[in-house]
Amino acid sequence: FGNLGQKFVLLNMFVMAYGAMVAYLLIIKDTMPIIFGIQNRFERTLIMIATSVSIMLPLSMQRDMASLSITSLFSVLADVVLVGFITAYSPWKQSVQDAGGLTYVLETDAIEPTIFIGLGILSTAMACQHSAFIVSGSLENKTMKRWSKVTGCSIAISAVLCALLGTAGYLGFMENTFGDVLNNFDQGSLLANVARGLLAITMFFTYPMESLVARHVLVQLVHDGDMDAKDDPNHGGGDGEEAGGYGFMNRRQTWTLAIYIMTLFPALIVDDLGPVLSITGSLGGGCIAYMGPGLVYLGVNGDAFLSYARGLLGMHESDTNSGGDNINAAPVTQGDLPVAGSSNNVMTVQTSIDDVKKPVWWYLLGFPLWTAIAKVGSSNMNMRIGSDVSSNGNDAPASAYNEDLMVPNSHDFRVAMFFIVFGVISVVAGVGSNIWVQMNNIQMAE
Repeated sequence: FGNLGQKFVLLNMFVMAYGAMVAYLLIIKDTMPIIFGIQNRFERTLIMIATSVSIMLPLSMQRDMASLSITSLFSVLADVVLVGFITAYSPWKQSVQDAGGLTYVLETDAIEPTIFIGLGILSTAMACQHSAFIVSGSLENKTMKRWSKVTGCSIAISAVLCALLGTAGYLGFMENTFGDVLNNFDQGSLLANVARGLLAITMFFTYPMESLVARHVLVQLVHDGDMDAKDDPNHGGGDGEEAGGYGFMNRRQTWTLAIYIMTLFPALIVDDLGPVLSITGSLGGGCIAYMGPGLVYLGVNGDAFLSYARGLLGMHESDTNSGGDNINAAPVTQGDLPVAGSSNNVMTVQTSIDDVKKPVWWYLLGFPLWTAIAKVGSSNMNMRIGSDVSSNGNDAPASAYNEDLMVPNSHDFRVAMFFIVFGVISVVAGVGSNIWVQMNNIQMAE
């Protein structure tokens, strides 16, 4: 989708990463002071600043994701132990019994008016599209098979951990569950404080990954992807050399520090973790996790989708005519004539999908929009492929693409359309639900 599509993806990548970083700082502000037995707000803020500057900021200065592999491993291990603690020590059995049993809880609490607020938080936790390209770029021996294995295992493990944490956490404390569920446990409990320490470790080691995503976006938008500042007069031209920053810092370090300051200010003011995760998840997650993939699939497979749409209208892929009896035939040009020397070729004239009368369901199901998206995507893809072929001089061997070949089908097209619609609903309903909740809280306070 050209420059507009690139900006759409980059901006939503930043929203997702920025919201997550603010949330991580808030968790540190909630968690670390409790471990040290500090209640004073000023001292809590100082602890957050001191620990984030000494741990998060230096790790965020790394150049790529591969440098964070060890810290990411510790973060994942800490997450697993943390979920195990909450699942084991949450008083969910007693809580469910006091509430009238699991059946009653499911009947009364399964669906709430604020469901899209929870969806926004879940989108923040589960959406990985904003960092997918950066992570895939750090893989050795990059293949689609290896990438599918990494993403499949990661999402499956994350889904299981989220399900366990969410179920045990909510059933243990019901409507009194805090955004940070560890705040529901006794502040003097040794085990709870160990769990808080594990949560802090996870935040310390996860923040840099989101910082790298945010930095990547800003460098792309501001410097057209030039991280090394090769356009700076002070750049020596050597491989691996960096310049372009302020003071003693290069461009990478300058942007990293700027992003940290941008996330620090909201964390100093805001105390409630829930709205931060929900709003950024509704906006960024709804766009990049639901709408984005659907739009990309229709755009990349635009020609195939238009053929699918013609089939739904009862049109043939191409109307063949060997005797002049085609009532839909358009004026025949020189390019439509059979190739000289081939007696098997016949003239083919493709009727435009715009020239056919449409049934009511065509408009009710939004097909004018879907076909418009497919046409834009098809046009841009054909231009891009033509440009690549021209620059390379010839086509790459077909065997080079055998592993990555994916044949679009009607089921995938329906899934893509569903995700686009669901993404729009999640964005509007998520943001609207947050505004409604905040307005009600303000009215009740007054």
